[in-house]
Amino acid sequence: MRSPNHNFLQTVNKRSDSGARVIAVTSGKGGVGKTNLVVNLAVELNRRGYRVAIFDADLGMANAEVLLGIVPQYTLYDYLFKGKSMDEILAASPPGIQIISGGSGFVELANLDYQARKRLGRGLQELDRNFDFVLVDTGAGISKTVLGFVAAAHEVVVVITPEPTSLTDAYGLIKVLSKYNVHNEIMVVVNRAMDEKEAWRTYRSMETTTGQFLQVRLINLGYLPEDSTVVQAVKQQQPFVKMAPSTPASQNLAKIANRLISGREEEPLGLQGFFGKLMRLFG
Repeated sequence: MRSPNHNFLQTVNKRSDSGARVIAVTSGKGGVGKTNLVVNLAVELNRRGYRVAIFDADLGMANAEVLLGIVPQYTLYDYLFKGKSMDEILAASPPGIQIISGGSGFVELANLDYQARKRLGRGLQELDRNFDFVLVDTGAGISKTVLGFVAAAHEVVVVITPEPTSLTDAYGLIKVLSKYNVHNEIMVVVNRAMDEKEAWRTYRSMETTTGQFLQVRLINLGYLPEDSTVVQAVKQQQPFVKMAPSTPASQNLAKIANRLISGREEEPLGLQGFFGKLMRLFG
């Protein structure tokens, strides 16, 4: 029996226009620290001189905005249907990165008329020139919405923890992506590991299982250890890499950023390509 997401996923194209690196960060289940990784990775990349934006696609939750202590006044919906400019919907955060709040605008992408699509294209070209990285913070799980954002991005990072439920749900997500050939390479970050050995065992467990049953290659991007500073930073709505740059979590985050930067092998997808796929996927 066909999955209800069969046609949806089969519409994905493998390549598109060049531009910013659009990287979807996702997970099989909620509560694994996905958004915290996105926010701190964005800050770390920005600290190195890269121009970074977060596209908060965890619709209705706005977790990235909460972690940064900001409230965007406008969303993508306001750009599409309320006449706001791209500059107006970009929300500046204290660490020097920008946030694009998804709002509900993505649902209407497939129904845009010709003039609206042209306007969106011009706006996305502008964003491509302004950013080197766009980190897409998706929801968790395998809903059509989450799969759409993951499928549209050129690169994907799956966040897991050593908990069995996290591994099981992450495998389910990777299985769907592999089945429909959405991504043949998936980067993995292990979060909340007690130490490097536990992180390695967790990654190897996932790699072994996927290697036996799925046609997908996992890439070990690194791990973040259990660190009380991370909890304190969340409570204070600050990125932990800014609040405590010398802690183990911050040092490991820097290593993850290094691997992400050095791992680029192809021309980036670009925001135009990303949203172009979304318009087809949600049509």
